[in-house]
Amino acid sequence: MLVELRVRDLGVIADLDLVIGPGMTALTGETGAGKTLVVEALELLLGGRADAAIVRAGAAEAVVEGRFVIAGREVVLSRSVPVDGRSRAYLDGRMAPASSLSEIGDGLVDLHGQHVHQSLLHQAAQRDALDSFAGSDLEEVSQARRELAVIDARLAELGGDPRVLVRTVGLLRFQLDEIAAAAITALDEEEQLGAEESLLTQIGALRAAISEARDALTGSDATQAHSGLGATDLLGVAVSRLTAHDALSELAAPLRSAQADVEDVARELRLRDERLEEDPDRLEAIRRRLQLLADLRRKYGSTLAEVIEFERASQLQLAEFEASEDTRVSLQARRRTAVGLLEEAEERLGSCRRQAAPKLASAVEAHLHELALSGARLEVRIGEDPAGSEVEFLLGANAGEPSLPFAKVASGGELARAMLATRLVLSAAPPTLVFDEVDAGVGGEAALAVGRALSALGRDHQVLVVTHLAQVAAFADHQVLVSKTEEDGRTVARVRSIKGEDRIVELSRMLSGHPNSATARRHAKELLAMAVSYGTGAGSSDNLE
Repeated sequence: MLVELRVRDLGVIADLDLVIGPGMTALTGETGAGKTLVVEALELLLGGRADAAIVRAGAAEAVVEGRFVIAGREVVLSRSVPVDGRSRAYLDGRMAPASSLSEIGDGLVDLHGQHVHQSLLHQAAQRDALDSFAGSDLEEVSQARRELAVIDARLAELGGDPRVLVRTVGLLRFQLDEIAAAAITALDEEEQLGAEESLLTQIGALRAAISEARDALTGSDATQAHSGLGATDLLGVAVSRLTAHDALSELAAPLRSAQADVEDVARELRLRDERLEEDPDRLEAIRRRLQLLADLRRKYGSTLAEVIEFERASQLQLAEFEASEDTRVSLQARRRTAVGLLEEAEERLGSCRRQAAPKLASAVEAHLHELALSGARLEVRIGEDPAGSEVEFLLGANAGEPSLPFAKVASGGELARAMLATRLVLSAAPPTLVFDEVDAGVGGEAALAVGRALSALGRDHQVLVVTHLAQVAAFADHQVLVSKTEEDGRTVARVRSIKGEDRIVELSRMLSGHPNSATARRHAKELLAMAVSYGTGAGSSDNLE
């Protein structure tokens, strides 16, 4: 709740420090004394629109600070409005955007009356209020929506459009089949085939070279034209000539070795000549194979090693996609079930809301009639979606007038009483409720009804009410008097808590305009006694002294 409000240089308020207790507090005083400025200060503190015109003349800025205690934790909000420049907001002493004050303020304070900071003006709050009244099971729908969201997120992770996945899987399978069909035998298969191709294309030239070399080594018809001897025979002649002379015989040994080597080469040439055979079919097959491997490299990698790596990676990817497809089928089945469960949960929630709506409207209308809105009608309109998610409160304040959404009700007093009646029926509300103009156009027994209603709210909430009616103020647990004085030629608003004799004097003034009227004083004491009999703290002994 709000435990302390500090205001400086706001309108006629020069320096105000107000400590506020639990229960109901009435702010009273002469018209124009500055009571509504206290409410405007709260509205500003809770993120309301800042206007430099509110700054007290001669001051550099207006400052509003509020100290709240929520579940044992203290929260301090602050707002300053300079004459020049933008307003500044602070949360627990640290700078913050004004929107932060508004967000926090929504859970701390509700202002009812001519001001805009009213949670029940928003359809989301109205829906929450109806659910609180109806005891709606929101968790069933929330759980079903969470389950559906998880499934949809998982499906999105699997690649979105299943048709795209089918095409991707088909392409991968085609690529893998193409690589598998090639049956690459080795990473250097192309080098091996290239060497064989080179050999096959040179067989004619090789055989010619072999023939000529053999002829030169062993003799042939071509060599007969010269000496009739080949290299082997000529080496033999040389050896024979050298060994015939002892002085030259040592030179014969290396020639004999050379003769043996030449004979070995001649034999090898003969063997190779026998093995060499032209094979145009094999050559064509090699060339087709090399073209196939080149096509694979063009598509899947610059080397056969990269082609093999592409094949491995694609196999893994295909396995993942195939597993994903199985998962997708399973998730789609789960999704159909989840959608069905959500639809059933929304139907039950919508049914609960539609059954409770007229009951809530009837209960609020009963209080409206007590609060001097005898012809008022409240309509709780539910949207047509299965869950009835769009909830709107409409008020017809007077007979024959159309029902309007709360946010469009022109009369601040009528709206404030509609809010008060609604709060009397509902238990869910921020801890602090502020009512301004709630007693507009009210008098007599209806004013007592308004006082009793506010006092009843004060049992569970902190209630601040700006009022001109003694019948309302008498039911307050605490009363704060706002008065204007002239200091150094300037008007200044002052506030002080009153009780006992001071409170009787103020109630007398509110009743008759004459604070010292004996009749008014008797009436004031009767009102306080009535409040005691009603069971509020307003009529405690110190108030009746």
